[in-house]
This record gives sequence, C-alpha cells and structure tokens, in this order.
Amino acid sequence: MGSRFVDQVLASHSRDEERAELELVLAALGRTPRLDHFLRFIAERYFENRISEINEFNIATEVLGRSKNSFESSRDSIARVEAHRLRKRLREYYETDGKEHQIQISLPQGSYVPAFTYQVSPPQMRSGLRADILEAEDLSSALAGDQREKLASSEMKRVETAHPALRALGTRKLLYSIAGVAALLVLIFGVYRIISRDKSSNPLDAASLQPINATPPSPQNAAQAPLRFLAGYDGTPKIDSAGAYWQADRYFHGGGAFRRPATPVSRTSDPMLFDYWRTGDFTYDIPLASGPYEIHLYFVASQPEDFRTTFFNVNVNGRPLLKGFNINSDVLGPNIADERIFRDIYPDKDGYLHLAFAMEKSAPSLNAIEILPGLPHRQLPIRIVMQPTAVTDHNGNLWHPDNYFLGGVASDPPRQVSGAPDPGLYAQERYGHFTYSIPVDTRGRYTLVLHFAELYWIPDRFSGVGAGSRVFQVYCNGRTLLEDFDIFKEVGSMHALTKTFNHLRPTPEGKLDLTFEPSVNYATVSAIEVLDESDQ
Repeated sequence: MGSRFVDQVLASHSRDEERAELELVLAALGRTPRLDHFLRFIAERYFENRISEINEFNIATEVLGRSKNSFESSRDSIARVEAHRLRKRLREYYETDGKEHQIQISLPQGSYVPAFTYQVSPPQMRSGLRADILEAEDLSSALAGDQREKLASSEMKRVETAHPALRALGTRKLLYSIAGVAALLVLIFGVYRIISRDKSSNPLDAASLQPINATPPSPQNAAQAPLRFLAGYDGTPKIDSAGAYWQADRYFHGGGAFRRPATPVSRTSDPMLFDYWRTGDFTYDIPLASGPYEIHLYFVASQPEDFRTTFFNVNVNGRPLLKGFNINSDVLGPNIADERIFRDIYPDKDGYLHLAFAMEKSAPSLNAIEILPGLPHRQLPIRIVMQPTAVTDHNGNLWHPDNYFLGGVASDPPRQVSGAPDPGLYAQERYGHFTYSIPVDTRGRYTLVLHFAELYWIPDRFSGVGAGSRVFQVYCNGRTLLEDFDIFKEVGSMHALTKTFNHLRPTPEGKLDLTFEPSVNYATVSAIEVLDESDQ
C-alpha cells in the first residue's frame, strides 16, 4: 500500500538528465573497460525500452565475449561476477566522487536492469526516514539482516525517486513535503503491519482464495489471453505438442534467468517448457482485461534436496496462493514435471495481475506460466488423448496429446474403432503398468471419464481370444474405480467403451492420481477427460 502511494506521488524521470549522469559514470569507469561496456550495454537498452534484451545470455555473449553457441549460464557465471563488480563499483563511486549527484545509478540485486534514482533529501534525512520506515514495519524479528536491508533499500529508492519539480521547491517547503510523506508512510506501514499480523495468524491458501475485484479497470496495454511465458527464456516463441505458442519471459521484475541442466523431465509431453527457469525473489505484473482467469504454473526440481529446506511462497495480488511450497514433495522427486492450476483468478484493482515468488527457506524457481480465459467458479475441462498429436472432436473440443503419464507404452499404428461419434479418440492407447497425475484446482470436485477400446486382443488375429484376455484395475487417489475390468467382456474388440466416475476429490497437491494396474496382460486407456462439477 505504501509503495503504491509513493509511486502515485513520484513522477517519471528525465531521460536527458539520466543520460548525462550515465556519461559521467562511464567517464569514471574508463579505467575498467569491461565495466564501462557492461554499463553502456544495459543502459542503452534501458533507454530504448528494450528491457527484455537485458539478460545474462546477451551480456555474456555481446559484452563479455562468450560464444553464443556454447555459453551456458549454469556452468559459466561470468555475467553474474561482472554484475557484482559493477554493483560494487557504482556504490563506491556514489560514496565518493558522485555523492552530491542529484541522480544516482545502481544495479539492484537479482537484476541486470539499471535503476536511476533521484536524490531529494540530504543523507541525514534519508537515514532518519529509513529508520522510521523500518521501525513502523517492525521487521527486525521477522526478516534476516540481508533481507531487512534489501527491503529498506527498496523502500528508500521509492522515497528518493521524485519528480524534478520537487527539487525546485525551497528548502523549507521541501523538508515539510518530505516530512509529510514520511509521516504518511509511517501511518500506512503501521496499518499494513496490523493487517499483515492478522493475515499471518489466519493465512489464506488456495482453498480459500476468492476474487478480490471482479471488475477492475482494464489497462490500456492489457494483454490478450491465452498468455504463455517460458520463465527465464529470451528467445523466439516455441510451439508445444498441441500447437500453442509459448513466448519469451515478460512482465517480470527481479530474479535471475538460467538454463536448466540438460536432464530429461518425466510426466510431460512438452519438456521444452522446463528448459529454463527464473529463480530468486521475483514478481510478475501482468496487465489483463477484467474477468476471471485460470492460471497454470509449471515447476521442476533438478536436485533431490532435503525436503525440510526447500520451501518458498507464491502470492497473487498480495494473497497466498502457495505457502511453504516444496516442488520435490509435490511430485515425489526431482526431474518430474509439476503443474499447479488455480481458477477464479482476477486482476487486482489496478487492472494488473500481481504474482510474487518469495523465499521462505529456499529461493523460488519457476519454469513457465500459462494464463487462460476462465470460467467463474469452474475449472476448464482437461482432455487428453493417448496419441502424439492433438485431436479435435465433433463438438470442436481440442484433446491434448498424451500428457502427465509415467510408465507404459504408446501403441502404433492407429486403428479404426466403431461405436462412438469420435472414433479418432480411440485409435491408439497407452498400455502396460502406468500412472497419470492430472493437475486440478484443489477446491473442486471432478467427474472423470475414461475412454477404452480393445485394440490388441482381436479374434481375427489370435485364436482363443475372448473374455479374460485382458483384465486390470484402475484407482484414483487410493479409491478403486474399476476392479477386474475386462473391456472384451463388455463390448468385444474394436468397439468404444466409456466409464464415468463422479465426485472425485483431488489430493492436497492438486492432483487426480490415476493408477492402471494389470492383472492379466496389460492395462490400457485411449483417452481421459476431467470435468469440474462446481456450480456456475
């Protein structure tokens, strides 16, 4: 709340003044050409509003001489090392030669985007104001020292960033203005502290999340859903197995972008979603038109780290979405794709969707974000067909290629099945001993429709084929759905068969965990459909 007030009071900077300050700093960095080139590169893209190009890969390859064909940030930390040197050099400069400058340039922690800060009060007053803010927020018992300093520094930058007209005020009027802002901030932070204390005593989670404001104003630059971002990725768009486009990372602040180690990822038909990640404390501020949305967050853990230490939090519009989240625990191990779904997500009062990823015991990490136009109080249907390409049924519904599975084998080639308006849904199968972990919103109750056909045990191919040729069980979250199930016994071979199950409750991790367990020969399934039963 306090930072928004300050943002409204303080106006945009003068680019001419910022460029002039940049030239002064570059002159001081002339004795260290590498830092000179580093700062010039990131500043020019900042001035040209090419923020997406300010990333570790571009700095390493275009400034620091690394090869574009072989550079991997997970193995080569040169950009991070030089950013640390530049950050330190800028701090030293403004403690000595540049301490009286009205504009100061810094490189915030966890970012390569330069910050231009306007100084509007003498050092003594800035120190006093920082102390007031920290006292009002009373963070000393809640945050570690480095986190506390980071927050104080962040708030001070907002207070110290002012419209040029403020600097033209007389000294007395200026001091009164600053004192007024400080007093109001203290009041705001005091109220915020009380609210935060109330929240901490009764924390929200996904099960209690409700729309904050269903009809906020739409920003002029509102993005059109569906939106799909690959966190930490800055290249050209990629296309997934269903033909959807995934863009480079956008709308983020903070954190660091990294390429994930080249290890296979299970339970996904689109491993490219997990090639990169954003990690550290970071936020997304996404302009959206009013209305409900459904958010899909994609995660993967690469190391089997101690479950007791890998926890972080995810907030939406200031409210908890995932609290004490542990990727390894969520999917029972490393290198397993994890997808979390949240329905009834609305933009905040300013028309932006604010997602914040913050450290609890470990640094947050995120691989991808998907934002879809949603349905009020109802998750969008999930439809999967056990085939390598998507299928569109006679109602125009898109069935996604086989996904969320572990184990089993996909059949080939496709076969012709009777007894269904969409025989293409039954043309192939996954068979063997296998599982599916299908993500859903934890608040819903779901109808599951399983689509079967006997594609292998056909009398024309084998003698003695009949009932008992294939028998298997199907379980969902420990509940038996089908026991001693025999497709041939019910409809024979090459004929469609559906089984429907109602009122299924997801796991606390937001999953419908399906197990297909053979008794005689292999289990099989051709398509899976999940429908939310929630009232409109």
